[in-house]
Amino acid sequence: MPLFRPALAASGRVVVVGGGWGGLTVARQLRLLAPQLEITLLDRAPAFMSFALSNRWLVEPGAATWARHDYAQLAGRFGYRYVQAEVESIDPVRRTVASSAGQFGYDWLVLAPGIRENWSAWQVDDPKIVAELQGRYSGAMLSAADLPALKQRLANFKGGDLLLTIPPAPYRCPPAPYERAMFIAWWLKKQKIPGKLIVADPNPMMPAFRDILLSRFKDQVTYLAHSKVRSIDPAWKTVSTDIDDIRFDDALLCPPQQAADLLWRAGLIRQEEGGKDSGWAAQGASDFRSAAAPGVFIIGDAAGLVSPQFGYYPKTGQVANRMGHAVARQIAAEAGGQALDKLLPDSVCYVTSSVEPEESVRIDTSYRDRGDGFLIQAVKQTRNPNPAGEDAAWAAAMYREFIAGSAS
Repeated sequence: MPLFRPALAASGRVVVVGGGWGGLTVARQLRLLAPQLEITLLDRAPAFMSFALSNRWLVEPGAATWARHDYAQLAGRFGYRYVQAEVESIDPVRRTVASSAGQFGYDWLVLAPGIRENWSAWQVDDPKIVAELQGRYSGAMLSAADLPALKQRLANFKGGDLLLTIPPAPYRCPPAPYERAMFIAWWLKKQKIPGKLIVADPNPMMPAFRDILLSRFKDQVTYLAHSKVRSIDPAWKTVSTDIDDIRFDDALLCPPQQAADLLWRAGLIRQEEGGKDSGWAAQGASDFRSAAAPGVFIIGDAAGLVSPQFGYYPKTGQVANRMGHAVARQIAAEAGGQALDKLLPDSVCYVTSSVEPEESVRIDTSYRDRGDGFLIQAVKQTRNPNPAGEDAAWAAAMYREFIAGSAS
């Protein structure tokens, strides 16, 4: 495919790499805010799949299916272009993106490529062994497309030691591993499966789950605090931690997470003091622009440090969505020659903290600029002893923005 620019060119070209919550939001919002722009969404996958509400679904009986939305249909519905392609490199000087489907020129480039799993932190560098571990023991935190296979693996689990590793922070959706552990423990007890869930956690435990994991499900859960995995031996089904070696019969392995490969190849990873790679992108805290590449924005889970007070924005779908709104507003304003105030993200997260009786926790996270560019984070947790589908209503409202077609 030659460098793409139609004869009847729009007033500007926007290329969006990555069709997650952030990328889909940018494409949808730009079509609403700046219909004169040419918008192209690139993603290696043919369809969008989401992690939202998946932990309960993993242990529910029923077919191993999960909702998916074809990118081509979404693009046709909202009026932007979708190309299934693997993005190979970025040339910020020529403002081009090279991909398996050809080269694309851009005036603005939005990178929302997600994450990669850093298996080398566990002394695994052989791609064949990585592929084997991902196929046999995936914790399904890299791609929601892995969820059906994980559901089937859990359905086939008849007993023994089931290991769940939690990545060191920062990682996608901080409460998710604890909620997943709670659902699995409940499922083991409910189904009377003679198994034990071993949780290896290098982070401080989320307080909402302390009592239920350590007390209510003490017969189903062995919780190993301050347990950072150092290496893994697939042949012996053993991981080595700072504390001890852990043998498992089956596992949900979630190694440390980093920004996706594309950002490393493009040289857009933030450097820490001493020149060490941080593992996450370098972008503005409130405008999400790359200082190294003009016209380039970085959003979603790949985003790096934003504040010395709290470090990173939570790597959640709603934060990615809000970043997408902020970037779409900026691009639309620039395309129209207008000034625009920056828009900071916020986040609402519903977490099931007990199944029987059912209880949940709502986590609200908001941000404000102190006035000198220093961001302040406020987090509020609210316990709900009688949930009535608030989590499903939240997800449906979010999806209406970039899947179902309701303008925000």
